[in-house]
Amino acid sequence: MTNPAQPMKTNTMAILSLIFAFFFPLLGAIFGHVASSQIKRTGEEGKGLALAGIIVGWVFTAFGSLWIFAVLVALASTV
Repeated sequence: MTNPAQPMKTNTMAILSLIFAFFFPLLGAIFGHVASSQIKRTGEEGKGLALAGIIVGWVFTAFGSLWIFAVLVALASTV
């Protein structure tokens, strides 16, 4: 009797990276980088999730930083 192949486990950090990318973008990007490193080492699933977490995290971080900069410039110009 043979055992059916076990499905590969998805890396937990990869899942968390995509979730955090929308709520805490910098944390999502960092988790994505950590997950990517773990996936290379362990061979787990989740490479796409980690990559999405990295991209979304850094894009949202950049837009958040630009928005804060624009608000500061606007406030400084009214003084």
